[in-house]
Amino acid sequence: MRSRYGEVVELNRDLVVAAPKVLLHDHLDGGVRPGTVIELAAEYGYPDLPSTDPDELASLVRRGANRRDLELYLQTFAHTVGVMQHPEAIRRVSRECVEDLAADGVVYAEVRMAPELCTEAGMELDDVVVAILEGFAEGEVAAAAAGSPVMVRLLVTAMRTAARSSEIAELALRHRHHGVVGFDIAGAEAGHPPSRHMDAFDRIRRAHFHSTIHAGEAFGLPSISEALGWCGAERLGHGVRIVDDIEITEAGPVLGTLANYVRDRRVPLEMCPSSNVHTGAAPSIQEHPIGVLMDLRFRVTVNTDNRLMSGVSLSDEFLLLAEHHGVDLAAMQWLTVNAMKSAFVHFDERLALIDDVIKPTYRALGAGGA
Repeated sequence: MRSRYGEVVELNRDLVVAAPKVLLHDHLDGGVRPGTVIELAAEYGYPDLPSTDPDELASLVRRGANRRDLELYLQTFAHTVGVMQHPEAIRRVSRECVEDLAADGVVYAEVRMAPELCTEAGMELDDVVVAILEGFAEGEVAAAAAGSPVMVRLLVTAMRTAARSSEIAELALRHRHHGVVGFDIAGAEAGHPPSRHMDAFDRIRRAHFHSTIHAGEAFGLPSISEALGWCGAERLGHGVRIVDDIEITEAGPVLGTLANYVRDRRVPLEMCPSSNVHTGAAPSIQEHPIGVLMDLRFRVTVNTDNRLMSGVSLSDEFLLLAEHHGVDLAAMQWLTVNAMKSAFVHFDERLALIDDVIKPTYRALGAGGA
């Protein structure tokens, strides 16, 4: 797969930032600027920050997240969610998210958030979604004015550990024509299978709407099987453990039934290399199965998951893949087109970004090919 368009163009930071990128798996509450967390905590009286120094706070959060356990990783969100309980705060966080992604060369993003986490101070679910979408719109205007246009849409997430998924699915559907492009469930996987939320996914399917499910991160093949076979997910959030259904033999890789299905159906894998290491889903970047899955031509996409908790940008993730998995500019283009093909916006919008922005820019940067 790598360099199949001819000359190898190795990646460096300037090149990666300049190249258009597409982000499908990024949590709004996982990418808040540390300085913003501190300022909002002071403004709204959130008392539990471990530090009021931005660099120290970022370091503490990242150290806490990097414990090789998904449930421990999720505990670090207490501080970001704690300051996202008021409309103005949510609008600010959402606007800054868009500005940060645009500055990193992202041209399209689907950012996800669980509105039920933002209701502790009395906000209604619809008000949370409206505040996020208003912030996204403000950020898009600012990014375009700065010469870095970006399109950002919202995935409405339900917490798989709670019992509000049907209500959240209806919430997503109410805002589907205003910037919400899909429905998701997230949270601790073990003991909380996606099939417990069948009513929500039935509602989504009956309304001809889109869904992605966090699966195959902490609980392996059963969660992937349920997400696809029971819940009808169109994409897999992470999907790392699909590699458990692939046997590497002397004669070559042997794919099991589920792995063949995922590859045959071109099910997009929303892979987040750094986060997958931090949660224990992969032992290291070098040993991350993304390289095997790319070589086997799965529909791999590259994502950040939580930019604050993992201390990464999307450019950082591509540079790590260049260092440890030989990704060059042609491979980066392939991964980016994969992501844009897999987005939940309408076909004409996907095609316009691929044909008018992504491919021409990669050609100009030296990727060549189609």
